[in-house]
Amino acid sequence: MKEVFGYIVGLGAPVMMPIIFTILGVCIGIKLGKALKSGLLVGVGFVGLSIVTALLTTALGPALNSVVDIYDLQLKVFDMGWPAAASIAYNTSVGALIIPICLGVNLLMLLTRTTKTVNIDLWNYWHFAFIGALAYFATHSLLWGFFAAVICYIITLVIADFTAKKFQKFYKNMDGISIPQPFCAGFVPFAWVINKGLDKVPGVNKINIDSEGMKQKFGLMGEPLFLGVVIGCVIGAFARYELPKVLMLGVQMGAVMELIPRITGLFIEGLLPISNATKSLIDRKFKKSAGLNIGMSPALVIGHPATLVVSLLLIPVIILLAVILPGNEFLPLASLAGMFYVFPLILPITKGNVFKTFIIGLILLVGGVYIVTNLAPVFTLAAQDVYAMTQDTAVRIPDGFSEAAAIDFASSPFTWVIYHLTASIKIIGPVILGVCTLALMLVNRRAILRQHRQAEAEAELEAAEEAEAGNNQEK
Repeated sequence: MKEVFGYIVGLGAPVMMPIIFTILGVCIGIKLGKALKSGLLVGVGFVGLSIVTALLTTALGPALNSVVDIYDLQLKVFDMGWPAAASIAYNTSVGALIIPICLGVNLLMLLTRTTKTVNIDLWNYWHFAFIGALAYFATHSLLWGFFAAVICYIITLVIADFTAKKFQKFYKNMDGISIPQPFCAGFVPFAWVINKGLDKVPGVNKINIDSEGMKQKFGLMGEPLFLGVVIGCVIGAFARYELPKVLMLGVQMGAVMELIPRITGLFIEGLLPISNATKSLIDRKFKKSAGLNIGMSPALVIGHPATLVVSLLLIPVIILLAVILPGNEFLPLASLAGMFYVFPLILPITKGNVFKTFIIGLILLVGGVYIVTNLAPVFTLAAQDVYAMTQDTAVRIPDGFSEAAAIDFASSPFTWVIYHLTASIKIIGPVILGVCTLALMLVNRRAILRQHRQAEAEAELEAAEEAEAGNNQEK
């Protein structure tokens, strides 16, 4: 099983997603050629996104490392980045079976109407394997490892359902899409609470700056492209680069900010035929009942201007804070490319308000570096075990560092809560998790059934009106 699913995952999202979308498209009635083109566009989008992310890492990484060396900002927990976390997740016994187990759980929840999300984002299943791997290494029990992974998967699907309507309303052309990725989903409850708190602060609740408002108010200064250039130049100056290198870094950061929205447009172009066909199929077969959502990667929407602006502004701020925060031992560097993935489900809560999103992101990431510091010992244990088994240099801890970690998915509140309730608090912790998860499933089922009844009532009313109109026409 490990070899089979290791091979599938090893294909990578650019290969896996075209195959999945082509099969899905044909199954829902799209012609093979059109389905294949949709899948390939999504695959090309992933390729483009990986190229731009590599540009960000290649350009920004050396500059940030220079800043760290010049100003002696070194901390003892090494930032491995999300590729190392994914490698750790999939190279464990939990990771070997995570795909079939989670797909089985998803199917069971669909049959019991405790979710309406079909999670086809197989690559990001490594997040569930990751929390399971941490629990496994802490307890030395495969049972508790799978328990933590499945609990995380169920809660993520429920949150994907809860956020789907707002997500689809906020982002354009996303009908029938939800985001069941736990790194995004883990921030949603906390972002909702913080946003409500900000709404009650006099003065702050009057500040409403969205991406379009920034362009109108600040002109060129409000453009993500220009902000990328400015921040790139500032970081280059702090790295004591010569002027040509400073300007080059600025242009490269501007390129990242400009190219990401264009690339995410490919995702939308590829998704539209699938999304429209799925919606038509659900409406036709279930008489406009509350239909299913396709669970996709948040990569679809990270090109939103508010996400780009807030992510770029937070990079220098979180580096500075990580150095001065008491008790923190983690300096985010390699993980900064994953900053964009914090916000896809936060923007619908703040309605794209850049100011609120920045404040929420800042609070969550400050908490995130403390979570990473807390989980660094077990992350290190897992990394050392995987490196001894695979000799994968991506998970090797460099000399001079005693521990290692990464922001994605180790900084998520999900990870911290599920890990400690599973591994640190024996019996009582898992019972609390199980009861809370079951309660969420029942609440979600109730909401799904209510939506289903409303949709059926609307369909019956529409049919009655059509029948009456037909009778009137005959008379």
